Amino acid sequence: QVQLVESGGGLVQPGGSLRLSCAASGFAFSNYAMSWYRQAPGKERELVATISGVGTGYTHYADSVNGRFTISRDNAKNTVYLQMNNLKPEDTAVYLCQAAWSSTFWGQGTQVTVSS
Repeated sequence: QVQLVESGGGLVQPGGSLRLSCAASGFAFSNYAMSWYRQAPGKERELVATISGVGTGYTHYADSVNGRFTISRDNAKNTVYLQMNNLKPEDTAVYLCQAAWSSTFWGQGTQVTVSS
């Protein structure tokens, strides 16, 4: 059974940091490109960051997070991470993990709230 389980969300003050994790199981994790998306209330889901599967180590970031967020993966642990620094109120959203290759899988999401 395929599972993507996000964790690490919470409430943080502006300027703070959080590290999200997405633990994967039930599929060949290392083959899959892994992405983080986010969805704020009343807004469309948007791509935050992507990291490629086995091979190039390619990463891509949305302009809004470039330089503040870092995506990484540990294929031995079947886990992808999103390190988020210098968080802003506009980063508030549900953050979802996606795996994409021969199929596409989604996690349930973890809430990130940036507020003073």
